Amino acid sequence: MRSLSLAIAALAGWGALAAPLAAQVMPEPDAEEVAKTPLRDLNIDGRDIPEVLKVAAADPYATAGLGRCNALVTAIAELDTVLGADYDIAVDDGEKRLSEGRIGQSVVGSVIPFRGILREVTGAAGNDRALRAAYTAGMVRRAFLKGWGLGRGCAYPARPKAATAAAGRK
Repeated sequence: MRSLSLAIAALAGWGALAAPLAAQVMPEPDAEEVAKTPLRDLNIDGRDIPEVLKVAAADPYATAGLGRCNALVTAIAELDTVLGADYDIAVDDGEKRLSEGRIGQSVVGSVIPFRGILREVTGAAGNDRALRAAYTAGMVRRAFLKGWGLGRGCAYPARPKAATAAAGRK
């Protein structure tokens, strides 16, 4: 029992160190996601990559159809829906947060023996890597679109928010 308490305390400490700012790459897991952890580990219930992220991963620097600022606003909004707030508008309230969902997933996953090997054999680890890569491509795409809008003289949100607003978040 003591070792379980130590493991939970270690996970809680790790969660505090890894707590992201308000801008996120991957969404925080909820209770349903935690409950699905064993199914995901067995690659029975994998997560699908959102279509907007598949497009971003295919060509994050594509400019076709982006001749007008309104097209950039639309493309950025589609990415914001999946990715959450971008760093230029995310607000950090200064509170340290534990990610209960990620801690829960770790605890549930720790019950499965040889979890890492099992995830590789079933293909679940590869699926997670592909999902993370797609989220990264989406963030790259959004940054590129905002830079493209800045270069074309578009107004916010087709460009990054003014630096004075982002500088006040320290």
